[in-house]
Amino acid sequence: MAPTQGPIVPRRRIADTFKGLRDESGRTLEEVAEALLISTSKLSRLENAQGSPQARDVRDLIRFYGIENTQLAERLMRWVKASGRQGWWTDYSQTTATPGLDAHLAYESEASVARIYTIPLLPVLLQTPDYARAQYSTHEPWWSAEEVDRLVDLREHRKHVLAEREDMEPLRLVAVTHESALRQFVGSRGIMHAQLDHLVERSTAPNIELRVFPFAHPPLFSMSCMYAYFEFENELDRDIVHIETHAGFRHIETAKTVEYYRGYHDALVAASLEPDESRALIREIQTAQFG
Repeated sequence: MAPTQGPIVPRRRIADTFKGLRDESGRTLEEVAEALLISTSKLSRLENAQGSPQARDVRDLIRFYGIENTQLAERLMRWVKASGRQGWWTDYSQTTATPGLDAHLAYESEASVARIYTIPLLPVLLQTPDYARAQYSTHEPWWSAEEVDRLVDLREHRKHVLAEREDMEPLRLVAVTHESALRQFVGSRGIMHAQLDHLVERSTAPNIELRVFPFAHPPLFSMSCMYAYFEFENELDRDIVHIETHAGFRHIETAKTVEYYRGYHDALVAASLEPDESRALIREIQTAQFG
C-alpha cells in the first residue's frame, strides 16, 4: 500500500461519495471505469481512499454522475485540494517505516477525539522524551543512535495535536492505561519518577482524561492489546479503530466492529479508576517504587 502522505479524511469523503453514487446508479466498477477510459484498479483505489485522488479523475466522475454545478461537486473539488496537502510526518518518512504508522499519524492529526488503551507502556502522547528514548534504546542494535533521535523527535512532534491544530480544536484524549504500565520499569528510577510526575501534571489539562485500569478489577475482553479509537465530529466521517502490534497497525473500518470497540472502550473507562483516583495511584506507585 502506498504511504499516507497527507490527510486521509478528505480522501475517505471522496471515496464514500463516489461509491455511493455508483451504487445508486446500479453500475459496476468495471462499467464506470470503461466509460471513463480509466483502469478498474485506479477507480477501485479512489473508491477505497487509497492514494491521492486526481482532480481530472474527480471532474470526470462529477460529469459522469451528472452533478456538475452542485454544492456536492464543489465539496468534492475542495476535498481533492485538501487531500493533496503534505502531512508533517512526511519529513519523517524513514522513521515512519512501521506498517500503518503514517496512516495512524494522519488520523491522529484529524480526529476530534482519540480513545486509547495501552499496556504495558504508557500512552505515547503523554510520554517524556527520556522515557521514549529509554524505550527505543532497548531495540539496539536494530536502530542506531541517530534513528532513536528521530523516533523521539517524531513522538515529540505528535504531542502538538494536544495543544494546537490549524483550523481545529486540540485533540481530546481519553486514555486508559493498565496499572502494569505504571509499574513497568523503563530506563531508570529517575526517568520513571519524572515520567509519573509528567503524567499527573498533563492529566489535569481540560482536553486530557487519564484513567488507570487497576490490578484489582477482573480482566475485560479488549484489555490484552493496545488500540486507538479515532472519533470525528463531522457526520460525514466514519470513526476508525487502529490496533497496535509490534508488527504495525491493523485498521478496522467495518461499522459494526468499530461500534463494538466503542463499547469496549466505554467498558474500560467504567471499570477504571476516576481521574483523581488514577492520579493518586500514580503518586502512590511513584513514591513506593521510584521515589
